[in-house]
Amino acid sequence: MPEREAGTAGALALAGMRIVVTGAAQGIGASTLRAYVGAGAEVAALDVNAEGGAAEAAAADAVGPGTAWFLRCDVGSRPSVAEAFGAIADRFDGRLDALANIAGIERSVAAEDISDAEWDAVFDVNMKGTVYTNQSAFGLMRAHGGAIINFTSEAALKPYPRGAHYSAAKAAVAAWTRTVAHEWGRYGIWVNSVAPAMRTPMYEAHLARLNAAELEAFRARHRQQVALGGQLGDPDTDLAPVMVFLAGPGSRFMTGQIIAVNGGLEAVR
Repeated sequence: MPEREAGTAGALALAGMRIVVTGAAQGIGASTLRAYVGAGAEVAALDVNAEGGAAEAAAADAVGPGTAWFLRCDVGSRPSVAEAFGAIADRFDGRLDALANIAGIERSVAAEDISDAEWDAVFDVNMKGTVYTNQSAFGLMRAHGGAIINFTSEAALKPYPRGAHYSAAKAAVAAWTRTVAHEWGRYGIWVNSVAPAMRTPMYEAHLARLNAAELEAFRARHRQQVALGGQLGDPDTDLAPVMVFLAGPGSRFMTGQIIAVNGGLEAVR
């Protein structure tokens, strides 16, 4: 195992903090996991993908200077979330400082063809997963406060063809976030949602479903509308620093907000 490095004071912005990251097996979740461990936090990494999640947690833990450990969890299942957070409470001595609930799925189908099964799958992970993890985190934050970071999407803010169920779920996440931010503020808990525009495995899967004409139109739109560089961001360099800030005490007077990290693709007002 590589020797842990002490790092710099700036790099250890989350030193000693106890954090949960869901969706940690790939993409933004894996990037956030690495950033939190790099900032000195103790991180519980959750994902339904046990092999990928365990590998990402082990890799982050090996680099340090913080620590990471993995728990398999299906965020769309209340019993699975309850079991995971029970283990987290034991490991963290009943205290949690931040939750980054990043786990999510996307499906592509015309609105008129969305089946009950597809609707439920998207809402179970994206919306119910937000509710279950937030409620569990609340129980571990109620006595001392903390940060909760949920994930909405530009799909919640504009038409999203062939993804009406995804759009609706992400809009529900934003609405949930605004309300619990108001309800839980008296406990010192601040709750925000992030609307990112990043290159991720989910994004690549979306591109793979497009035909040649659709793909070119999609990329042309980004070249025109993404003010910073004409393409989506990189999770490690463009989003991870924002995630570190939102988990730390510097963001404690920000709550109920949609934080757009999208290079100017969409304006949130």
